[in-house]
Amino acid sequence: MIEIERKFLVTSSAFIAESYAQHNIAQGYLNSNPERTVRIRIKGNKGFITIKGIGNESGTSRMEWEKEIPLEEAKLLLPLCEKGVIEKTRYDVKSGNHIIEVDVFHGENEGLTLAEIELNDENESILLPSWLGKEVTGDKRYYNSYLSIFSFKMW
Repeated sequence: MIEIERKFLVTSSAFIAESYAQHNIAQGYLNSNPERTVRIRIKGNKGFITIKGIGNESGTSRMEWEKEIPLEEAKLLLPLCEKGVIEKTRYDVKSGNHIIEVDVFHGENEGLTLAEIELNDENESILLPSWLGKEVTGDKRYYNSYLSIFSFKMW
């Protein structure tokens, strides 16, 4: 139940040609407190509830618990979320032994494109494609829970 991931800004749209899957996502937060975020997500035709704990010092690791829930329940819970539903398109890209999830944000976060790579170990080596830019792991401004309150357009 420990999520280990690194986040990067994306510098070009070259990832689109390399992607093998794409999903529309809407997500909101029943609780955006960084010590215990509770997220409702609709990804394609599936619903999920996720609880995340506070990250370690580097921001690379934190507790994460996620369960799939019926889509209809997710649709009923999403309007109960705090203000600031996140809308994005996620592209999945294979890179070496990893999957890079590239999120192209819409609405109030339009103009922001982030990539996340989940790891098995914090010190695991990864193949970084040329379209990845600055690493922003641990920068709270790039957490979706933060973006739901302080949108990218406000920066």
